Amino acid sequence: MSQEIQQDPPADAEDAPRPPLSPAAQRALAEAEARRREIDARIAAAPKEQGGRGGLEPGRYGDWEIKGLTSDF
Repeated sequence: MSQEIQQDPPADAEDAPRPPLSPAAQRALAEAEARRREIDARIAAAPKEQGGRGGLEPGRYGDWEIKGLTSDF
């Protein structure tokens, strides 16, 4: 019985050029970035919570995010 050893892909695989995005994908990414900027600006303009936790508001995108972990309500 032979066992095949799977090797990790070479590091160059991540650096390989990707095909260009379609215009629809580019438009969707631009719209998402604009929404993020709008939400972040609105949160930054809001009064700060006294005694609250530091950092970004964890519920700013409609879900709860702390340290990169996200939970939907």
